[in-house]
Amino acid sequence: MTLDDVLTAAGPEADVTTAQVAEAVRAAGTTLVVLDDDPTGTQSVADLPVLTRWESGDLAWALGRGAALYVLTNSRSLDAAATEQRTREVVRAALAVAAERGERVTFLSRSDSTLRGHFPLETDVVAEELAAAGHARPDLVLLVPAFPDAGRVTAGGTHWTREAGAMVPVGESEFARDATFGYRSSHLPAWVEEKTDGRVAAEDVVVLDLATVRRGPDAVLDLLRAAPTGAVVSVDAATQGDLQVTALACLRLEGEGRTLLYRTGPAFVRARVGQDAPAVVEHVDVADRSGAGGLVVVGSHTGLTTRQRDRLVAERPATEVVELSVPVLVDDARRAAHLDEAVARVVDVLARGDALLQTSRDLVTADDADASLALSRSVSSAVVEVVARVLAERPPRFVVAKGGITSHDVAVRGLGISRATVVGPMLPGLVSLWQPADGPATGVPYVVFPGNVGDDDGLARVVTRLAGAAG
Repeated sequence: MTLDDVLTAAGPEADVTTAQVAEAVRAAGTTLVVLDDDPTGTQSVADLPVLTRWESGDLAWALGRGAALYVLTNSRSLDAAATEQRTREVVRAALAVAAERGERVTFLSRSDSTLRGHFPLETDVVAEELAAAGHARPDLVLLVPAFPDAGRVTAGGTHWTREAGAMVPVGESEFARDATFGYRSSHLPAWVEEKTDGRVAAEDVVVLDLATVRRGPDAVLDLLRAAPTGAVVSVDAATQGDLQVTALACLRLEGEGRTLLYRTGPAFVRARVGQDAPAVVEHVDVADRSGAGGLVVVGSHTGLTTRQRDRLVAERPATEVVELSVPVLVDDARRAAHLDEAVARVVDVLARGDALLQTSRDLVTADDADASLALSRSVSSAVVEVVARVLAERPPRFVVAKGGITSHDVAVRGLGISRATVVGPMLPGLVSLWQPADGPATGVPYVVFPGNVGDDDGLARVVTRLAGAAG
């Protein structure tokens, strides 16, 4: 069957309102702790706290500020050992602070809607830490990668993405060829078997099909109740409404005493906390920075990012490009001088207008997945060094970071952000504006722009709005 056949056969959406989910969230009285493997996961929500550290004081600051809080683990840039250690630290810290405050938490592992990331490692570690702390192990692990706003839907257990204007099985997309997290399968049960090296067989994955979702939360609840304890449940969804149906059923199941663990894309968080689609941020408060321009940092190498960069430069020709050469950055003898030159150029450009800092577009690869991650970290460290030095010399009026790893490292190491609030999206459901709550970038609007979302002129639209506010 084609995707259209599956969608047609499933029938119309069930009638579940955001208000119904929000009421169930209030009744549950728990805070959803989102372990986000890069900062782009906040793109679907608004008015929620974000942490880049997980000290007790940071978690205490965030708890109680909303139905959910985000902790940025940045694990998509880490190898397996570092991911395991960091995930354990975050879960232990969150459980300890919640216990001290007499609050209850539920965990969600947020990752990429195109299936890149450390699965099943992260969900396995969360489950282990819950058990070690005396809590029940998850009865079910729900796999919900659908992100309808970005053209990612799941139907018939198969995950699809929009690529070049057409819907294709995600295993046939550029994302499946990722150097670190590549895969072959588009059918989620087969993908689970692939990623677990056969520990979880495809036939043991429970498929929550779209037809069941569209019969409403009672039908979903019946299916989840009948699922074997410990099962992975692959969730179909083609719209945000479909995600709300599943979210409401999950909240009801949790109310019956069942423990659920979630592995999702960005959109399910919005459904699970009972938020409507946040309004696009039209007005941005930009501090007076003595005439300084804004800084756009481009680290992602997806084809879409390259087209967006090209459109930005074409539509805003006054934007000056400063490029970091990856071959030079990996040459220890030339790296320092290259960075000095880049800092000086960006500082000079910001005195006149907007600067675009990018890494060279020629893709440099390594021999294996761990080496690829090490290469990415080396390049990212160069980018954030430039940003940090520029911030000290001439703070920009705004900063936009393009790409998941890039946006995390710019936030944490370039701008020194440890606490922030998600203001809302700069593009509908796709691009997140943060207001830093501490550090040297306080007062500098920060935009997290994923590498794999938006249309070709999306970056230009965001920068134009920010530059207008700055002017």
